Amino acid sequence: MPFVIGEQCIDETDRSCLEECPVDCIYEGERKLYINPVECIDCGNCQPACPVSAIFTDRETVPGQEPFVADNAAFFLELLPGRDRPLGVAPGGASLVGPVGADTELVRSRP
Repeated sequence: MPFVIGEQCIDETDRSCLEECPVDCIYEGERKLYINPVECIDCGNCQPACPVSAIFTDRETVPGQEPFVADNAAFFLELLPGRDRPLGVAPGGASLVGPVGADTELVRSRP
């Protein structure tokens, strides 16, 4: 039951959740943060730290946020703009990867 970051995070990347994640599984795109569903240990520390209430579990999806469940996984599996390969299923931690500087099509399509 990994956690997911929804639409409320777009252009509101406060990053408070990053400090609370004990396994470094929250990655930074250009406009939004993404939780790696494989690396997430479901501890829930990130959820109360989010000032815009953008974090929820993949099983308790907030109405209207359903597309963001698949989108969080897509961030790691799809080829993102400006990159020569996908990040991969388990890229090894957000601090190792650093800011990615790109987002999924779903996030790029949002105003």
